[in-house]
Amino acid sequence: MHDDARTSHNKIDLRRLPPLKALKGFEAATRHQSIRDAADELNLTHPAVSHQVQLIEEALGVELFAQEGRHIVSTTEGKILYPYVRRAFEALIEGVEAVHRNAIDKPLRVHTYVTASIRWLAGRVPQFLAEHPEIKLELKTCAVEWEFDDVYADVGFVYCETPPHARYHWMPMFEYSLYPICSPVLAARLGPDPKPADLMGQPLVMISTEVLNWKHWFESANVQFNPRASYVVVDTLAVALEMALNNQAIALANGPFAQSELASGRLVRPVDHKFVCPGEWGLICQRDMAENPRIRKFFEWMARQAGTAVS
Repeated sequence: MHDDARTSHNKIDLRRLPPLKALKGFEAATRHQSIRDAADELNLTHPAVSHQVQLIEEALGVELFAQEGRHIVSTTEGKILYPYVRRAFEALIEGVEAVHRNAIDKPLRVHTYVTASIRWLAGRVPQFLAEHPEIKLELKTCAVEWEFDDVYADVGFVYCETPPHARYHWMPMFEYSLYPICSPVLAARLGPDPKPADLMGQPLVMISTEVLNWKHWFESANVQFNPRASYVVVDTLAVALEMALNNQAIALANGPFAQSELASGRLVRPVDHKFVCPGEWGLICQRDMAENPRIRKFFEWMARQAGTAVS
């Protein structure tokens, strides 16, 4: 055994445990309260699962199930044992997933939303890869799922309305601010020095997952939301921005996703008012993976891109 594999833990006496393979049958049978359903789940025969349960009962000297008619029910001893077995399996799964996340030769999986990818992250990724050629990166986008899923990705560039659970490492990057943007052509229709209320006479574009954002923005400007022109609902901000660029509607940005268009003058802010919502855009990962070299380098690089301090 290599030195770095040794630990100071005492030896585990596996002789005190029932056959480990049989515990899979016990866990499934307890969860379903059915030997037959457990067998179907494990792709085993009914007698094979019954034999697994019998092996554990013989090893422990107790009955884990009682027969009631055509069904089984857990005995007191079975109910005592089950949560320990369940937690042990869950801990093993967590350990296996941690190993998968830490694997150096696997791509670093980064999850974000369609607009955040198209309008901010994807264009910057080649620079990260040029600075870190030893790291492979897989950029995953999703249109509607806002929650970070650590099974699906190693790192998320996401919006969180409140700080995430303590099991996650979180680095805030941008405020979630709402501000209208449109083409210069559409802005000219508003005349000189337009006010927030004037926007309701022009076509607005809303995002299906954020249909209340316009209402919140107008109310923050002390204006009742009552649009006088027709409006359209789309599924992503990326589509809304395209409509704004094509003189078709006024869009409501929710982050740094129209910077280049605003800088070039292709889009303008018809009024200065913005509404800062609760929460922030930021980077997230499992807390136990925060010091992984690949993830740490990505966090540091993203902090530089955003002009924030790495955390």
